[in-house]
Amino acid sequence: MALHPSPQLARSTWLDLTGRWQFAYDDAGVGLREEWFDHPECFDRTIVVPFPPESRASGIGDPSAHPVVWYRRSFRLDDIRRAPDGRLVLHFGAVDYEARVWLNGISVGGHQGGHSSFSFDVTEAIRGEGEQVVVVRAEDRPRDLAQPRGKQFWEPEPRWIWYHRTTGIWQPVWLEATGRTYIADVRWTPDPERGVVGFEVALDAEPREPLTLHLRLSLRGDLLADDRYAIQRQESRREIGLEPAVLNVGRRRLLWSPRYPNLIDAEITLEDGEGGVVDTVTSYVGLRSVQATDGLFLLNGRPTYLRLVLSQGYWPDSHLAAPSEDAIRQEVEAIKSLGFNGVRVHQKVEDARFLYWCDRLGLFVWSEMANAYVFTRTAIERFTREWLEVVARDFNHPSVVT
Repeated sequence: MALHPSPQLARSTWLDLTGRWQFAYDDAGVGLREEWFDHPECFDRTIVVPFPPESRASGIGDPSAHPVVWYRRSFRLDDIRRAPDGRLVLHFGAVDYEARVWLNGISVGGHQGGHSSFSFDVTEAIRGEGEQVVVVRAEDRPRDLAQPRGKQFWEPEPRWIWYHRTTGIWQPVWLEATGRTYIADVRWTPDPERGVVGFEVALDAEPREPLTLHLRLSLRGDLLADDRYAIQRQESRREIGLEPAVLNVGRRRLLWSPRYPNLIDAEITLEDGEGGVVDTVTSYVGLRSVQATDGLFLLNGRPTYLRLVLSQGYWPDSHLAAPSEDAIRQEVEAIKSLGFNGVRVHQKVEDARFLYWCDRLGLFVWSEMANAYVFTRTAIERFTREWLEVVARDFNHPSVVT
């Protein structure tokens, strides 16, 4: 079974939308005016998502500058299990650089930022139970140097330390069925010294009925916590205490480190007043603390030597996109097999599944944002806005220490 594209907030009811899409270049910039989102005949090519059109893996392999590209694909609702009164959320791992999205000809939203993830509740745009059509327009201006682009080169041919551009969709796309009220975000703040795990949950909206949150934490099948909380607001916070005996006797078994990458599994269920399930997600938390003191890096209060490799995260056949899910895991395994305990991901925000395997297999991550190549007010605003989105998405990963 494929790994969920967002392992820190996963549902069993999701539909993978990667694969073959219809595709078109819009070099003249006429697509919006001519409403290509409603005209399938405008799409004259086929592309394999999530590989950028500049790459060979996409099936197109055209590295020349095309500032506007369009994608189109259909899906059926009977391909995804959902509750009659539930919602449908469309997710994008990353689209470089500015995206606009339509479902069945209805605009469902837009996003700016080539490395951060985003999603739209598309429930109101669904038409019946038959075929549904999603269209994406991506704009990526090569000469806009205020756009955070990292190692992507803005000239026609890459030179020196830069690479070919990555335009459009380059991380997974998926549809998720949720409850009528659903869990939009979860945040973990482990505190090993106090023996507690901070827990924050955000719903998609203020609850319109009395709800209960059921939280179960377990480690390799052993139950650590089984709590229920009344949910009265859109955002709620709690602290889960762990038994002192578990912490004191079983620290090596419980704490996260590259040598012992222990992960506490979480199942979070939203229930209505009669105990019926409204929404369910799975997540996980690594119980660890990090700090820097007197020139030392401390993991769980102990000095730890950082032996990091610099990763460009660039693949010859697929550019910024990983060639496969297996390749993501193999990358982490290769870094560990070479004797490193960490990786600095250079000028790129990695796929959430890469961070999952760093969490699961035990590898420190120094994360960074792609930079722009001019220092202007626009560049600062774009960089800051996107970086805050990335920090929020990756907050929970125990592997991310910087």
